[in-house]
Formats: sequence, structure tokens, C-alpha cells
Amino acid sequence: MYLKNLTLRGFKSFASATTLALQPGITCVVGPNGSGKSNVVDALAWVMGEQGARALRGGQMADVIFAGTSGRAALGRAQVDLTIDNTDGLLDIEYSEVTISRTLFRGGGSEYSINGTPARLLDVQELLSDTGMGRQMHVIVGQGQLDAILSSTPEERRGFIEEAAGVLKHRRRKERALKKLADMDANLVRVLDLTNEIHRQLGPLARQARIARRASLIQARVRDAKARLLADDLASALSKLSELEESDESAAARRASLEEHIAAARTELVRLEDAERASSPALDQASSDWQSLTTITERLRGTLMAATQKVALRATPELPPGGEDPDVLDERARVAGAEDAAVAGQVEAARSALTSATRAREAAEDADDSAARELARVNRVIADHREKVARLTGDASTAASRLEAAIAEADRAWGAYRAAQERAEAAEKAVPASSVGSVGPDASDSAGSSSEEETGGGAARAHAEASARRDAARARVDELLGVEREARADRARWEARRDALEQLLAPEDGTAELLGRPGVLGQVAPLLRVTPGFEDAVAAALAPFADAVVVDSLARGLGELDAARAAGRSLRLVVASDSSGSSYDSADGTSGAVRADLPEGATWLSDVVACEGAAAPLAFLLDRVVSCSVEAAADVLGVPGVRAVVTPGGDVLRSWSVEGGRQASSVLSVRADYEEACAQAEAAQARMAEVSEQLSEANAHLDRCIREANDALKALREEDAQRAKEAQELARAQSAAQAARAEAERAHDVARRADEQVTWAREQDVAARARLDGADTVGPPESLEDAQARADAASRAAREAREAENEARLSLRALEEQSRRAASRARSLRQAAAAEREERARYARREAARKTELATASDVEAAARVALEAAERALSRAAAERDRLSERRTQVSQEVSDARRALDRLSAELSEATASAHQGQIAAEQTRLRVEDLQRRALEELSREPEQLLAEFGPETLVPMLPLDPDQVEKAAAAEPSAYVRAEQERALAKAQKDLEKLGRVNPLALEEHEALASRHKFLVDQVQDLKASKADLLRIVQDVDRLVEEAFASAFAQTREQFEHVFGVLFPGGVGDLVLTDPDDMLSTGIEIEARPAGKKVKRLSLLSGGERSLAAIAFLVAIFKARPSPFYVMDEVEAALDDMNLTRLLAIFKELQETSQLIVITHQKRTMEIADALYGVTMRDGVTTVVSQRLVD
Repeated sequence: MYLKNLTLRGFKSFASATTLALQPGITCVVGPNGSGKSNVVDALAWVMGEQGARALRGGQMADVIFAGTSGRAALGRAQVDLTIDNTDGLLDIEYSEVTISRTLFRGGGSEYSINGTPARLLDVQELLSDTGMGRQMHVIVGQGQLDAILSSTPEERRGFIEEAAGVLKHRRRKERALKKLADMDANLVRVLDLTNEIHRQLGPLARQARIARRASLIQARVRDAKARLLADDLASALSKLSELEESDESAAARRASLEEHIAAARTELVRLEDAERASSPALDQASSDWQSLTTITERLRGTLMAATQKVALRATPELPPGGEDPDVLDERARVAGAEDAAVAGQVEAARSALTSATRAREAAEDADDSAARELARVNRVIADHREKVARLTGDASTAASRLEAAIAEADRAWGAYRAAQERAEAAEKAVPASSVGSVGPDASDSAGSSSEEETGGGAARAHAEASARRDAARARVDELLGVEREARADRARWEARRDALEQLLAPEDGTAELLGRPGVLGQVAPLLRVTPGFEDAVAAALAPFADAVVVDSLARGLGELDAARAAGRSLRLVVASDSSGSSYDSADGTSGAVRADLPEGATWLSDVVACEGAAAPLAFLLDRVVSCSVEAAADVLGVPGVRAVVTPGGDVLRSWSVEGGRQASSVLSVRADYEEACAQAEAAQARMAEVSEQLSEANAHLDRCIREANDALKALREEDAQRAKEAQELARAQSAAQAARAEAERAHDVARRADEQVTWAREQDVAARARLDGADTVGPPESLEDAQARADAASRAAREAREAENEARLSLRALEEQSRRAASRARSLRQAAAAEREERARYARREAARKTELATASDVEAAARVALEAAERALSRAAAERDRLSERRTQVSQEVSDARRALDRLSAELSEATASAHQGQIAAEQTRLRVEDLQRRALEELSREPEQLLAEFGPETLVPMLPLDPDQVEKAAAAEPSAYVRAEQERALAKAQKDLEKLGRVNPLALEEHEALASRHKFLVDQVQDLKASKADLLRIVQDVDRLVEEAFASAFAQTREQFEHVFGVLFPGGVGDLVLTDPDDMLSTGIEIEARPAGKKVKRLSLLSGGERSLAAIAFLVAIFKARPSPFYVMDEVEAALDDMNLTRLLAIFKELQETSQLIVITHQKRTMEIADALYGVTMRDGVTTVVSQRLVD
């Protein structure tokens, strides 16, 4: 993947559409300061989602839009399109080319698109997040980025590696999880508070519910006891009524029997009375009347008693229903219904208003969107029109300026032509008449040559010789100046090489710190004289003492060794010999032996090395060591007396070991190069001094030659002045005439061309003015103020429509709730009125029946009372008559008396039987009334039919155990039912009623409220558990993210650290660089410190390095990140500006390494950087507008 195209339109100084076709490799953007090179870098950062105006070198985001110049109007928008080649599929999108566009309007609007499809900033960031091109964009190294790295804290340096490792997306995931966790903690606190509050309310409500449940159990016990007692009373009444009915039937049978006996007795009495009638018909009649009256009186007495009892039973009216008047309830229901109807109308009106408001809101939003789009289109059209008018105005101004300049030039040319004509005429008049015919080019030449021949004298020859000497002296000075520049360049080159090699000669361990101390005689290398070409071989043979330090005594060496061991450093010391080295020569018994002949190309090292002075002890290391090629090494090792073989490359071979493979130059080779550089630098210095001396002499000789030439020229001029005085006038006149004619001809040609230019400029001016007038006449196709006003009006209308819709929606909800309450109230009132009316109707029917029965019983009582009084009076009269007749019949025969006594006895028995029957009827009627009363109570109080009451609660039915305490429900359900005992039920009823009175006021809704609140509490407890589980899940996610971050950072840091060592070694040869964690135990928050120690220096802190070294260290850090986590491309803005030539060479080597895997876009002023580029883009600015010229260097 690489950047393919970058198109800028109106971005900063890129006023016109400018496209940079980028290719893989290195692309350099060059140009003078202030031409807009860094704007290319800003465009790349901006199109990839940069949101900070300061990061784009601006005060606000609108500063990226072209602000206009003196000759060009400002633009209304800035747009940058970046096309990325995605053939390798690195971007997570199904396109081989991906174009990311960003547009910013001056009004503040901003748009993103991916392949022409509108997108969000988040979409762009997510698309680029896994490619190293994310929001932090470490791939763009802008101006000041190196200073930012150097001045950053260890934690901020960690951010660079995290961005390269793709850790930021995990951190964003962690941040979202932590935000959710914070929200969840807040929710959990609220839910716990609510749960605790509900739990606090559950206690009192549970007690109320328990009381209500106990009250319901007690009420159930009261209803059961009442039902059983009522059923017992009803059963007893029905049983008694049945018995009374049976007794009445037996009394009727007995009465019938008595009536038969009385009839027989009366028959007998009639017979006797007939017999006696003859003697006492009146007595018989009186007795008969008395008997009849007696019977009637008894009957009337029984009827009166029964009627009196019935009147007493029906005289007490039943209590009327105590409910509210149904008419009042109906009226209230009607009012509630009317209110419901009114509210329903208002609801429909509000619903219609809401629908209208919704339509109005949708229409207003559509209008707002259309107005916004229209405003954007008008902005674009007006911007295009302004740009066109500005361009046409510029063209017209240019054409007018060109026309004015052409007219002025034509006037000047014709004026010059006329002046030239006048001068030509005057010059021809000034020529002598004898010379008029010979005036011309040939005549002038001949005159000149004759004059030259005439004037050829000694002064001319002296001047020519002086001029030749002067030119030779000047050539000699120029030659010496060139030699001096070359000598100065050679000296600078050899001195730079000498300084670099001097740094490389410093030992890397603690040995270098000993130089300059007392007892330290210096380094070994300066004391060795090696034949050129054998340096690496000798250094390998002397290893590791080639760059050791010489001390004056062994005691000194041991003391330094102890100090170095205490400081944790290593040392390499050589103890100076006390004599010329004879003791060391005798150390090897074979040193004086005759050495064997070596094959061709092999040389004894002791023959090519001279160990001078204090380095003499090292000679024994070179004894019996041969230098030869690797190919001949095996043969040389077979030569007697050869201890080791060293190759020219520094490989050491023995019969029992092989050591080598080092590519770096040895210390002695570096020392030889250093000495050569010193010698060359001194030679260059001597040569430069010699050349400077020669240059001084040449300059003095040149000054003398110049003075002699000037003197000769002065003499020649004085000599020629007199001789040329006569010819001067003629030559001047002829030359003036000829020049005047030529000038007149040239002026005429110039004037003619000026006229043609005026004609062409006038045509261009007319055409430009016509185009400008056409553009001015047409004017802007749209009015920005009108479009802005329409957009503002549409926005206000949309906002007002949304507010109106919300108000209508709230009003509708309020009216619907009011309608539901009114409908519910009306329905409840109508039901209550119907129930109350039905109850009153039943009461009226019962009262009408009672009154009818009472009236009937009262009438019967009054009639019976009147009839009884009349019968008693008649009976009294009949008894008196009978007694009178009886007294008169005393002497009636005994049979009639006996018969009458017998008939009286039977009549008495019949009267008793009749009275008893009447009493039985009255008792049966009373019992029947009681049964009806009990049946009515069963229906009214228990809502059960008598048969159902007897079947469920009759005395024969077993009585279940009914608990009075909610805790005894299960125990009571398990208990066996018992037989019905009325006394127990009466005691249970009394106890239950007393317990119910003790409970006091009972909340009948407590059970439902407690059940609802308990369900709510259970739901909240479940929610708390769910929240705790979700919190645990989020904590696990945070732990997983931390683990991923730790693993990714650890891997990226290890790779970056490894690459930093490599890159630092390239940029600082011989130096040591490392990345160190500030807190290795905490990989999630540890910072990163940069340790940099250039060769020959002990410092490690960045702040102690020079400016160039600090820049190189920062570049090494960035390049290490680049190599550890490669990105498709890198942009570097003048990162090598502070580097010298040598460090630039090293940096360019790094660039070539990066080129192998990534695309590089480099903003530079360095010529050497341009030389390695695959493509060059030249950036220039004219009249405040940047233009680009591309040059492809490599196909």
C-alpha cells in the first residue's frame, strides 16, 4: 500500500487544483523558504483527520482555506483528496484504490467521504487505525517534531511506540469500558439507594399486609361462623315448620273425628231435643244459639290472636339501604361522561394538531435540509463565480496594462524614430563634402586600417607588450587561486577525516579514562611502526593490546586495575620495559633460532612491525607469527616454527583454533589511516602555505604589470591623441551618420513592431473587457443573502415546528390521561348507581310485600276484634237465655240433660282441638316467617341460596379448621375437620369479632401494595445482580485490554529497542544507544528514556549532547519505530536541516533502508537528499499562490 495521488483545492496557498502523482520510493519536495512545501505535509495530516488547528500551524481551522491575495479573491472552501493504492488489501475495505476526501467550508461546515461516499471522522480514523496512519500520525515528522521528541517526557515518548504498535485502539476500548463502568457505578448507586428505600418501605407495608391478611382470615372466620349459625337456624326453623305442619294435620284429623262425634251427639241431641222440643223448644233454640256463638267466638279469638302476632311481626319496617342516591350518582356519571366526551373531542383535536405539527415539522425539516443544501450550492456557485470574475478581472487588468505598455512603447518608439531621423540628417550635414561620397562601411574600414598603419609606432608596441605581461600575470594569479582552493579543500577533507578517525581511536572501555594520569605513558598504537597493508594482521596478532595503554610499572597497572574493578570497568594495560627489550626477547627460547623459509606471499610479522620504546614487551606476541592469505594458511601452519597465521583481513588461525570474521577496521588500521590523514593534512597545510606565498608574489607581479600597462596605455593615448585629432572628426562624423541611419532603421522597425503589439494588445483588451462585462452583466447566478436568509428562516421554522410538535405531543398525552380518568370515573359511577338502584328496588319490593301483609293482618285483626266483641256479647246473651231456659227446664228429663252434657263435652273437646289447631297455624306461620327471614339474610348477607347455604354450612357438614393467624394457615390446612357444635361456633364468632375490633383500622390495599412493592424490590435486586455481573464483565474487559496493551507494548518496545541499537550504531559509528524503561515492573504506565553515548563520550543523557547529536538521536528513535512497526509511508519535513555532510550520509543510508518497505515523502533543501530521490517536486510561489512542477528522475 502506498500514497498514489494527493489533490489540493483551495488548501492554504494552493489556490488552484494541484495534483501530486506519488509513486513508491522516495519523493522529494523542494523549493525556497515560504513557497508552501510544508503545506503539503499539513494537507496529508489534515485529510487523515487532524483536528488541531495549531498542529496545522494556524489559529483556527478556517485558516486552512485560501485567504486570497492582492490579485486573487479568497476561496470559500478547502478540499484535499488522498488516493491510496490498496492492492495488498491492508486497508479493511473492498477496494483496490481508496480515496479519502475532506472538505471544509468557510461557514464552518465540514465533510468527509471515502470513495465518494459520505463518511464520518470516526470512519476515517477506524479505517486508518491499524496501518500506522492513525490519529497521532507518527509517520508524519513535521518541523519541530524532533524538538517535541527531545523535550517530551518519558510517558509522552511511550505514546509514539503505542501509536506505532496499534495500542491506541485498545486504549480507546478501555476508555469506553471505563466510561461505561463509571456510568454503571452511578446506576448501581442509584439502584442500591432505590432498593434500600423500597426495602425500608417494605417493613411497615409488610406489617400492614400481615394485619390485612389476618383481618381477612378473621373476616373469613366471622363469615364462616355466621353462615354456619344461620344455616343451623334455618335448618332448625325448617325442621320446626315441618313438625308444625305435621301437628296441624293430626289436629285436623282429631278435629274431624271430634266433629263426627259431635255430629253424632247432635243427631242424638236433636233426636232428644225433638223429643224434648215439645217441652222446651225455646231452650233448645237457646242452647243451639249459645253453642253456635261459643264456636264462633273461639274461632274469632284464635283468628284475632294470629292476626295480632302477624301484625306485630310485620309492623317493624326493614332498614332502608344506606348507599348514595342513584340519581346523584347518575348525575355525577353524566357529568363525568360529558367531561369525557369534551376531553375526547379535545383529544381528537390534539391528535389532529399533533399530526399537523408532525407534518409541519417534517416539512420544515425537509425545507431546512433543502435550504441548507441550497445554501451550500449557492456558496459553491458564488465562489466559482467570484473566482471566475477575479480571473477575468485579472485578465482584463493584465490586458489593459499590456495595452497601455504597448501604446507607451509605440509612442516612445515613434518618438525615437523621429529623433533618429533628425540626428541622421544632422550627421550627414556635418560630414565634409570631400568625404561624403566615401561615407560607408568600406570607407570606414579602409580609413581605419590606414590610420592604424600610420600610427604603428613604439608606444603601441610598448602597450601591447605591457598588456601581454599583465594578462600572463593575471592568468598566473587565477591558476594559483585554483591551486589554493584545492589545497584548502584537501586540508579540510583530511582534517575532517583525521578528527573522525581520532574519535574512533578512543578505547570503548575504561582504558581511555587513564590517558593523562600520572604514570600513564600513552597508548600502544603510536609506539608501533607497521609496514602499510599489515595493520589489520598486526592488530589481530596483538589483540587485545593493539589499543591498550602503557603504564610505567606493574604496581601502577595493578592499582589502576583495582580502581577499574571497583568502578565496574575493564582495562587493557601494557607495562613498559625497563631495558631495550632483551628480557622479552629471551622469553621465547626459539627467538634466536634460524627461521624456516616461508612460501611465497607469506611474511613474518616481526619483520613488518617495529615495537618502539615502552611497546617493546609486545614483540613476543608477534614472534613466530606469519601473515599470509587464507588460501595459503594451511600450508604455512605446517612450516616448523610457525605459531600462528594472521590474514590481511585480521583472521587468526592456529593449528588448534580459528578466530576471525570481523568486518570493522582494526585499531592499527585506523591508526595508520589517522597518521596518513595527519600527514596529508600537514602536507595540504604546507602546500597551501607555499601556494599562498606564491600567490602573494604573483599578486605583486600582477600589480606591477598592471601599472606598466596603464603607463603604456597612457603614453599611447597621449601619442594617439594628436595623431587622431584630425581623423577623429571625420571618423566621428562618418560614424555618427552611419550610426544615425542604422539607429533610424532600427527605430523604424521597433516602431512598426510596437504598432503591431498595440493592435494585438488592443484586441486582447477588448476581448478581456467583453468577457469581464459579460460576467459582470450576468452577475452571481444566486444571491447568498437570500439563500442565507432562506436557510435561517428554514432552520427557525424547523426549530419552531419541533417545539410545536413537542408541545402538541405533551398536550395530547395530558388530554388522553384526563379522558381515561374521566371515562373510568363515569363507568364506576354508573355501576354504583345501577347497583344502588337494584338494591333499592329489592328493598321496595320487600317493603311493599311487608306493607301488604301488614295491611291484611291489620284488617283481619280489626275485623276479628269487632266480630269477637259481637260474638262475646251474643254469647253472653245466649248464655243468659240458656240459663234462664235451663232453669226452666230443670225438670226436663234427665236424658236430655245427659245428652246435652255429652254434647257439651264433645263441643269442648272440639273447641280445644280447634284452639290448638289455631295455635299450631300461628306457630307454623311464625316459623314460616322466620324461615323466610333466614333465607333473606342468607341471600343478603352471604349471597347464597338457602339450599346452597344448607349444603355448604349445614349442621351435618364438618367444620374445617380456619386459622386466625397467617402463620397458622398451613397448620390449619393440615388439621382434620370437626363436627358442628353451635356453642363452639358462637364462641368462635364472638372471639373473631372481638379480634377484628382489636385490629382497628385495616388498610384493605396493603396486600396488593405489598405484593407490588415486593415484586419491585425483587426486580431491583435482580437488576443489582445484573449490574454487578456487568461490572465484573467490564472489569474483565479492562483486564483483557490491559493485557493486550501490555503484550503489544512489550513486543513493540522490544523490537523498537533492537532497531534503535542498530539505527544508532549506523548514525553514530562506535556509539552505544539504548531505550530504557523508567518502571519495568509496570508495563502499562512506564515511560521510556533514551540513552545515547556517541563514540568517545561518556555522557548518556540527551540534554548533554550537541544540537546535531540530539537531532540524530531523535531521528534514530523515530526510525527505530518505523523499522519495528513499518508503515506504508513516511513524511519528513526538513529533518536533516541541522546535520553535517557526514551525518547526512548516514541518514540517507537509513532512508534507503526505509525505502525497501515504505514510501518516503521528504521536504528538503539538501542537494544530496535530492540525489537519492526517485521523483522531485519543485514548489514555487508567485503572487501568493503556490504552484508545483514535477520532475521524475527514475522510471
